[in-house]
Amino acid sequence: MIPDHIVISKIENNLSEIIKSGNYSKVAFLLDKNTFNHCFTKLSNHINFNYEKIIIDEGEENKNLETSKKVWEKLIDFKFDRKSILINLGGGVICDLGGFVASTFMRGIHFINIPTTLLSQVDASVGGKLGIDHKNLKNIIGIFKEPNKVIIDTDFLNTLPERELKSGYAEVIKHCLIRDKSMFDQIQNKLWKDSDWDYIINHSIKIKSDVVKKDSKENGLRKILNFGHTIGHAIETTYLNKSNKFYHGEAIAIGMICESYISNHFNKLRNDDLEKITQYINSVFNLSKVKFFDEIIKNAYFDKKNLSQNIRTCILNDIGNCEYDIEIKESIIIESLDYYNLKCNG
Repeated sequence: MIPDHIVISKIENNLSEIIKSGNYSKVAFLLDKNTFNHCFTKLSNHINFNYEKIIIDEGEENKNLETSKKVWEKLIDFKFDRKSILINLGGGVICDLGGFVASTFMRGIHFINIPTTLLSQVDASVGGKLGIDHKNLKNIIGIFKEPNKVIIDTDFLNTLPERELKSGYAEVIKHCLIRDKSMFDQIQNKLWKDSDWDYIINHSIKIKSDVVKKDSKENGLRKILNFGHTIGHAIETTYLNKSNKFYHGEAIAIGMICESYISNHFNKLRNDDLEKITQYINSVFNLSKVKFFDEIIKNAYFDKKNLSQNIRTCILNDIGNCEYDIEIKESIIIESLDYYNLKCNG
């Protein structure tokens, strides 16, 4: 079941009515330069209310406290009060940062997320996780707070380059691997770019919503949504300031191969399923080998699932069946990275 506050529809059918019914004193859009140039026109042609615009630089490297301060200062300049609303139009960076800023401004004002990337539509749109990066650590500062409304319009996917669309597709694969074997079999048998995005997004949102409903604050079951992320986030963080950085979904794709290998190491995932997962992810992403193992290990220690300085991860018992809080040693992470490098196409 998709939560009531999430709407999958054309943006022009909903936004003005939502703003009108809220009787807000002030309205502002938070955008980055990409969404201002490629997505905002779709909205502005249908807006019949007064608004301000806040435009920030795009990219994960700007999801930080300095950018948050700039947005807070803009809201103060615009004389925002507690009856105001912030509309976040963009990918995961905009939705995460904008939601965090809104939830902490005057102890919380209303906000709407309009995710424009596949990654943000299938992942950041659900679950109320908001946060920013600090000292090169992803989402280390944040809160749980659901948007007042999420509007998902798949037309925005037409604005994305192929690499960005693929990055979001990694989370689609993850949802299948942790919760739906039959859907993984379905997507395996067609080209990823031939996907019915409305159907795919509905499926991913239902899976994530079901998990979040059972564990909203990530005390237990919700941790399975981090499959691929223990190693994936460590890779993404390691490469964040390198010239050949990985997109989020690309790093998670590598993380899923590595954590599938670890699942097999623990005699959970069968050899043939490990090979199936590895081949499929490689066929979609065609990524290069990874280096900097020592940095990756170091960054894995900052994962929020860890306890008492022990690295914890998720593993697959089977495709569609995931468990969490499995302690792993540095040596098996290195083995899994070696396995990925051996199998990758790059």
